[in-house]
Amino acid sequence: MAIRLSNNCLNCEFVTDDDFCRKHKVDVSPQHTCDSFSMKAKLKNENNCGNCAKFKQEACANPNKAAIGMLCSSWAPQEASA
Repeated sequence: MAIRLSNNCLNCEFVTDDDFCRKHKVDVSPQHTCDSFSMKAKLKNENNCGNCAKFKQEACANPNKAAIGMLCSSWAPQEASA
């Protein structure tokens, strides 16, 4: 089963942070969508050596090349603090 973002108003570029549609001038919620829907363009490359649990550790796949900001297919999340 694939997981995707839904085509609802909260993922639309016309909606503000306070859930107001700038195109239709109405308040919206996750239940709303329309024919003018346009997905927000958002790329995140937050998984880099600087926040990898393996950085500067024996488990690092590329210890001699690893640098903060560098992306890697062996990236592992750091433990989340409570």
